[in-house]
Amino acid sequence: MTQSFSVTVAPNGARRSKKDHPALPLTLEEIAATAKACFDAGASAIHLHVRDEDGVHSLDAGRYRDAMAAVSDAAPDMQIQITTESAGVYDVATQQACLRNVLPAAASVSIREMARDAGIAKNVYSFADEARIVVQHILYSPRDVTQLKRWMSEGVVPSRMNSVIFVLGRYQPAVLAKPSDLFPFLAATEGMDLNWAICAFGRNELACAYAALQRGGNIRIGFENNIELPDGTLARDNTETITLAVAEGRSLGLCPASSKKAV
Repeated sequence: MTQSFSVTVAPNGARRSKKDHPALPLTLEEIAATAKACFDAGASAIHLHVRDEDGVHSLDAGRYRDAMAAVSDAAPDMQIQITTESAGVYDVATQQACLRNVLPAAASVSIREMARDAGIAKNVYSFADEARIVVQHILYSPRDVTQLKRWMSEGVVPSRMNSVIFVLGRYQPAVLAKPSDLFPFLAATEGMDLNWAICAFGRNELACAYAALQRGGNIRIGFENNIELPDGTLARDNTETITLAVAEGRSLGLCPASSKKAV
């Protein structure tokens, strides 16, 4: 039986613009087309960010609903995960309102950002659990793992809410990710029975993905975290990096979860 792995495309993020890469998808049409192309290339899910009329990161429920509908029309079988990322703009109450108003099937939630208001955080996780929203905890460092463990032991985070993503490297100030960045996360989460994935900043994204796949993890790939190929040249678009990441998995004898051959 061939082991499968999941690939999530993160096509735009909260900060980059067309000045960074002309193929960065920002409009509904661009996001939908990217979703379809990346699904066909092996991505089973999309990590969704939306922007306002000025191109600024937004948690607006209406914009999310429009984007989710566009993606579903273009790639009906693609899973959609929204972000609640503050990006230095939103407080925890606004992040909570986003979840309540959008009611997505899945959402990424930063442990570090939730810790800014522990009272609201407890309500966020409780609501997500009741609404059956699949929460993926964003972990920027092993210190965030410690916070997650504490909240799980205290009942703030339900123990079954066990999906996490390890963030390797940093966008600002820029820190280039490297495969060895994964090891402290694995050590900190040993014995936690987590469904884990990684994302990685910079041109070492594929090398980091390979290291994660070797160790049974899943991967998130895309222009949110990296716009370069391993040699430092610009990738053509998100589909090119997804295709390369899927090839890395196949080289290990794995099969992308969106493939009909995945079991």
